[in-house]
Amino acid sequence: MDDTDLALIAALRADGRRSISDLALDLKLSRATVRARLSRLVESGEIQGFTAVLRNEGQDLPIRAMMMLAIEGKRADAVIRRLSGMPEARSIHTTNGRWDLVIELATPDLASFDAALHRIRLIEGVSATETSLMLSAVKTWRR
Repeated sequence: MDDTDLALIAALRADGRRSISDLALDLKLSRATVRARLSRLVESGEIQGFTAVLRNEGQDLPIRAMMMLAIEGKRADAVIRRLSGMPEARSIHTTNGRWDLVIELATPDLASFDAALHRIRLIEGVSATETSLMLSAVKTWRR
């Protein structure tokens, strides 16, 4: 990807419904060039899809947090299986460094959030956790 591809992706992140004509005008490119680059980015898998962000997504699950987990021994697969069954776990990522897993959590209220933290900390193999509540979104990105 070059700077033009990155500029095109940035424009689509800001407003995924922009027309090819508007994108071409803003990027100072022809419509054919924008269409070809967009097609190439989709076909190569760089752009994997387009989505709609619903108004009530943040309202239904307003308590959001990132939780880092340390896993003891070779229990990561078992822990991931348990976490995958929890509706509060919106995404689960393996990582390197001090923490083995990073989980994005979302709940409707603080009582549900507290209960989810408690259940996660009781999973066999979880040796340590650190959780940070997400307060305000400065920039969001959706795939």
